[in-house]
Amino acid sequence: MSRRKTERLLNLVVCLLATRRYLTAEQIRRAVPGYPDSDEAFKRMFERDKEELRELGVPLEVGSDLQGGGGEEIGYRIPPQAYELPDIHLTPDEAAVLGLAARVWQRASMAEAASGALLKLRAAGVETDVSAAVGIEPRVNTHDPAFPALWEAVRDGRPVAFGYQGIGRTSVARRHLEPWGVVSRRGRWYVVGFDRDREEQRVFRLSRIVGEVAADGPAGSVTVPDGVDVRRIAFDRDDPVSEPRPAVVRLRRGAAQGPRRWARDVRPAGDDPGWDEATLTFRDVERFAPYLARFADDVVVLDPPDLREAVIQHLKSVLAGTAGHPEKGEVR
Repeated sequence: MSRRKTERLLNLVVCLLATRRYLTAEQIRRAVPGYPDSDEAFKRMFERDKEELRELGVPLEVGSDLQGGGGEEIGYRIPPQAYELPDIHLTPDEAAVLGLAARVWQRASMAEAASGALLKLRAAGVETDVSAAVGIEPRVNTHDPAFPALWEAVRDGRPVAFGYQGIGRTSVARRHLEPWGVVSRRGRWYVVGFDRDREEQRVFRLSRIVGEVAADGPAGSVTVPDGVDVRRIAFDRDDPVSEPRPAVVRLRRGAAQGPRRWARDVRPAGDDPGWDEATLTFRDVERFAPYLARFADDVVVLDPPDLREAVIQHLKSVLAGTAGHPEKGEVR
């Protein structure tokens, strides 16, 4: 939902709650900002807004202040007694959980909503002391630009499309996904869902999404299959992030001391006396490739292919970034 529409609906609810009598559509049009000047456009937008409020559970009442109608135009209002929530009673443990949740989202995209929720609870007389001794200081890091759009798509049940660059890939592929959930694992975020291109469930790392995430269908058109556990799908898959893999590299004699200490074994390269061959163990290509690239021409990756390609791409990006400024990082 756009910010403009959200503000208009909020103003409409406030207007209809504040009145003691039924307001006609024309009176609402004059009182609530955001409606168009055209009569037809206003009617269409107002009809959509009424349906939206009903879908949100807002008790919109239709009637007239005159007995029997008397020819008076139909009006609208929201009875406060039907809209108000009952008194909220939380146990100390429940209040502590709410405070902990707000602290988790403190630096994330949901920070404003979490703070607002706590403020409303305090206004209702519910104690939610976020400074209570919890013993931990949780944080959710959602710096990935794709996170807000994917989180909203999961919430709204809306298909999405985005550019994705897989491990070892030099090009970006367009993917079409029915998102089921967004989960975090070892500080990284993943979206789980049904890949329309592959016609099977897939997991995508948010940091590899390139560009904006675009809506690819109407809200409510995504149905999560019964029994689906998105965390299990994300955590149990065969992923180089979690499974250790061997890497075979060549190390220049007398150089690359860091990888030598890391190596499981180091042996002379039979075809070149100036080089040794070593086997290293790694888990994450995206972390290991920049590390190896720091040693420039003293390390050559032989296997696996995706690690080799990732190191090459990293070096190319470094060269591209310093080509016009050799004084900032000249590569020799």
